[in-house]
Amino acid sequence: MTVSIVDYGLGNLGSVANMLKRIGSEVRRVSTPEDIRASDRVLLPGIGAFDTGMSLLRAQGLEPALLEFAATGRPLLGICLGMQLLLGSSEEGVASGLGLIPGRSVRFQEAPGLRVPHMGWNLVEPVRDDSLTAHLPDDSRFYFVHSYRVVPDSDADILATTRYGVPFASMIRSGNVMGAQYHPEKSHAFGMQILRNFSTL
Repeated sequence: MTVSIVDYGLGNLGSVANMLKRIGSEVRRVSTPEDIRASDRVLLPGIGAFDTGMSLLRAQGLEPALLEFAATGRPLLGICLGMQLLLGSSEEGVASGLGLIPGRSVRFQEAPGLRVPHMGWNLVEPVRDDSLTAHLPDDSRFYFVHSYRVVPDSDADILATTRYGVPFASMIRSGNVMGAQYHPEKSHAFGMQILRNFSTL
């Protein structure tokens, strides 16, 4: 149950690590291509802008290692910005993403009663059975802070949805590559269950 958290300069690594330790996982902070390639499972966090995230990954030589790791079939989970980086592009910037799941991120449209960024607790509803969402109660609520939502090219890659004005993909999965838009480390028992599920994949 060892989880490697990618330390590339963005993300609340301390809180994520503490939550993983609470569920009994061994945690490693990895910041080199060699450490990523040697990992059992990798968690890619992220807080901030899309282009900044990709620039940091590339500057530290981590992009090829993440692509190689994903190609091995070992579990890779992106959370918050990390989920968006799994896709090909974002309206937030001009950089290309990792391209592990075809799609892009688009900005929420402001409307009466809907403020951007989307911030707060919202229901996450799985659209199919999956090991990543196993044992979640029907009323599972998670904590979100984001201005952009993920739009996969294929609906088959949508694992769960949330409604904020419009329904959007709050979890995605294509094989061993997974993403969660919310902050599991801030989502109490529900987030703990997601991390527990990931830790045992």
